[in-house]
Amino acid sequence: MSVVVVIGNPSPGGRTTAVGQAVGEAVATARGETDVDTIELAGIAAHLFEWGNEAVQATTARVAAADVVITACPTYKATYTGLLKAFLDQYGNDGLAGCRAVPVMVGASLHHALAPEVHLRPLLVELGASVPSRGLYVLDSAMDTLETAVADWVKIAGPLLSR
Repeated sequence: MSVVVVIGNPSPGGRTTAVGQAVGEAVATARGETDVDTIELAGIAAHLFEWGNEAVQATTARVAAADVVITACPTYKATYTGLLKAFLDQYGNDGLAGCRAVPVMVGASLHHALAPEVHLRPLLVELGASVPSRGLYVLDSAMDTLETAVADWVKIAGPLLSR
C-alpha cells in the first residue's frame, strides 16, 4: 500500500506542498499507513518535454504504482498548472488504472472552489484513476486552519480511500 503526493507547483516547498503533504499524511493515517512519498514536479520540469527521459519515466512509474495518488496544485487561470498537465500527459488513457486519486487545489478565491471537481477530477478519471471522494480546495487565507480543514475532509474521504 502506498500514498504518493504529486505537487504541481512550479515553486517547490510552498503552500501547495504543505497542503498536499497534510492531505497525504491524513490519508495515510486513515489507511493505517505511515509512509507518504512526496514528488515536487518542479524538480523534473525541465525534462517533461524530453520524451523518454529516465527521471520522468521513473517518476511516472512511482506514481502509477501507488494505491492513492494525491495531486496538489495551485489554481492557475481557474484550473491546474501547465506543469501538472505536462506531467499527467506522460500517461496513456489508462496510465493510472488501479490508483485511487484525490484532486487537491489551493487558491486565493472561493470563486474557484469547484476547480478540483470541474477540472482536475475529469483529467484523473480520463487517465483511469478512480476518484471515490470529493476533492479538496483550500484557500490561501485559510492556511492557519489547514489541519482542521483536512481533518474534516478526511472524516468522509478516508473510508472511501481505504476500500
